[in-house]
Amino acid sequence: MRTIYLDNAATTKLHPLVRKAMSECEEDGFGNSSSLHSAGRKAKEKLDLARETISKKVFAKNHKLIFTSGGTESNNFAIKGLALGSREKKHIVTTKIEHDCVLNTLGFLEKYGYKVTYLDVDKEGLVNLEALENAITKDTLLVSVIHGNNEIGTIQNLKEIGRIVHEKGSVFHTDACQSFTKQPIDMEKDNIDLLTINAHKIYGPKGVGALLVKEGLGLEPLLHGGGHEYGLRSGTVNVPGIVGFSKATEIIGEREIEHMASLRNQLVKGLKDIDDCWLNGPEVDSGKRLCNNANLTFMYAEGEAIVLYLDALGICVSTGSACSSNTLKPSHVLKAIGLKQEQSHGTIRFSIGIDNTTEEIKYTIDCVKGTIEKLRQMCPYKY
Repeated sequence: MRTIYLDNAATTKLHPLVRKAMSECEEDGFGNSSSLHSAGRKAKEKLDLARETISKKVFAKNHKLIFTSGGTESNNFAIKGLALGSREKKHIVTTKIEHDCVLNTLGFLEKYGYKVTYLDVDKEGLVNLEALENAITKDTLLVSVIHGNNEIGTIQNLKEIGRIVHEKGSVFHTDACQSFTKQPIDMEKDNIDLLTINAHKIYGPKGVGALLVKEGLGLEPLLHGGGHEYGLRSGTVNVPGIVGFSKATEIIGEREIEHMASLRNQLVKGLKDIDDCWLNGPEVDSGKRLCNNANLTFMYAEGEAIVLYLDALGICVSTGSACSSNTLKPSHVLKAIGLKQEQSHGTIRFSIGIDNTTEEIKYTIDCVKGTIEKLRQMCPYKY
């Protein structure tokens, strides 16, 4: 049976060009980049080139790029590192639709006396800029707002958020793991101080990410050791993985973005004619949604059952966010945009990839319609 993979927001398949670059690096760049000998210097050259390539993608002229193990570590580093390095201010502002690694990090800090304001969002998942401005006080250390939401695909206006944050004298952090290379990011124009990105959402390897840190911003390291990565993140650097990360930044361009958006639109159009079904988040033609994201609710059908039925037909999708989809707890993102618990449980996220085809989307539409019909026949509430 063929597999149609529509869970690219959870992770992506390693691209052949990335695999090739990593394999070559394993051969001629295997040395420790901190070593003085020729093998070490060769690894250091590859590391420096990768750092430069990735930094240029987000126009980071006045930022240091610190390599990490992924988005979770980068978000923890940004928030905890800043809090530990700047102990005078004890207030942080965020939203109710952040990734769990941000929310749980902030919950951790609350145990140690930090006050956190969790901003509401509208039904599309967008932050109210006036509410944001009013929430920032003279004691506000940091504002952390996700760029492209991992569940409903909402794209926030970084430039305006960053402007407000800087005018108020606070630091601006954004988690851009889902939006990186799919949406333009300019760290200078968008007023970003701290930026989280990773590799495995863009056809790169798992276990590799980065935090870009504005020059002069005082972060306390979370990992202490040999002083790698400007003394901010100790540990022997994963040069082959980083080379793969760098190569992955070249995979998604305008053509791929248009391709994913076209397939996403085809999917949404084909499924929205199902009774008691709707799209969560911004409309597909609004310019406020990630190009590969479609999050739909199907009433009178359980999300877990939909996922398993589709999996039996060779289609991979998710219900809720992938990081917590093995639980029955309703999505905090869907709750924040106003969905009731029973509506959240019938919600499926489809995330398109660069290799998906029109034929696959047609097959998926037919399979989803058949699955929903079967499940509703078993539902005691309406069908």
